[in-house]
Amino acid sequence: MHTFEAGKYDIREFLEELNKKTLSKATLARKFSSLRTFYKFLIINNLVKKNPLENMSGPKKDKKVPSFLTENETQALFNLTDTKLRDRVMIELLYSCGLRIEELMSLNLKDIDFILNTVTVVGKGRKERIVPIGNKALSVIRDYINERHSMGLPYDIKSPVFLSDHIKRLDQRTARRILHRWFVKAGLTKKVSPHTLRHTFATHMLDRGCDLRSVQEMLGHKNLSTTQIYTHVTIESLKKVYEKAHPRR
Repeated sequence: MHTFEAGKYDIREFLEELNKKTLSKATLARKFSSLRTFYKFLIINNLVKKNPLENMSGPKKDKKVPSFLTENETQALFNLTDTKLRDRVMIELLYSCGLRIEELMSLNLKDIDFILNTVTVVGKGRKERIVPIGNKALSVIRDYINERHSMGLPYDIKSPVFLSDHIKRLDQRTARRILHRWFVKAGLTKKVSPHTLRHTFATHMLDRGCDLRSVQEMLGHKNLSTTQIYTHVTIESLKKVYEKAHPRR
């Protein structure tokens, strides 16, 4: 009885055949992972001598392109006239600085530098970074601090930036619920979360010519590859402009 052991090229041909069936990268990756596990079993039980998948990298999953708001959609959010100052500051900081919701909620007033126009943020792994902030956002923050002072609420530098109705630090869950209400009121029909504003910040910065390394630092990404996902968004945006404007498209 003759036995046949598949080699590296057999595996590649098998994956190519699967690829012809227009399967998703995630499905291909799962099948490759199953093969890898199967060959580990064969090796452990001495059923084959060589593992053809050794040192072979499998198909990479497609990175999910982040959802973001257009500039018009973003403006609709800022055009709301009845937004509470506290809530307005949340929106301003998420979009102006590209913060995560947990970073936003952990801010204290001392973290905002009105002279240097910066915000000190504690990100993942307790890593600290300094992010620029726009004048419009700072102006709203000043109004918010003045309002707290006039209402007899804490406004010293050690106080949390965002206070709940119980004069405690606002928690993430409540903040998400508050922000969702304003997203709906602005007429945003797509699914929007606080993280959408972080994606929007990055996309708009790149669209306006900011370099990828700077965006990486402002977002607090450890690897540049994480930030590069936003270039897919800007390239698609450029394609649409090209198709609309070029006379010989």
